[in-house]
Amino acid sequence: MNAASDIVSRFVDLIIDPAILVIFTFGFFLFIWGLVQFLWNLDEGGENASGKQHMLWGIVGMLIMVSVFGILNIIDNTLGLNAGNPDVGRINNVTAPPLFYGQ
Repeated sequence: MNAASDIVSRFVDLIIDPAILVIFTFGFFLFIWGLVQFLWNLDEGGENASGKQHMLWGIVGMLIMVSVFGILNIIDNTLGLNAGNPDVGRINNVTAPPLFYGQ
């Protein structure tokens, strides 16, 4: 069971968390771009539909990513995987081979 939790922990740390962060950031910037478009067209009296759509989809994207993060934490806590806090106490017992440093 320890090896499985280690694999899940590495998968979450190296793939899932960065993917959630990238998609959340994209949603945030989409919201900001929609806000800029909305405010830019507000002075000109132009159409604000494009800015509203970008803001709406930016908020939807951010809410989905927050929900995914929450669901993953619920699964982690329910199954007791402890993927957010792996056991790294074993690292003190690891030694490099003698020729590893070019000696």
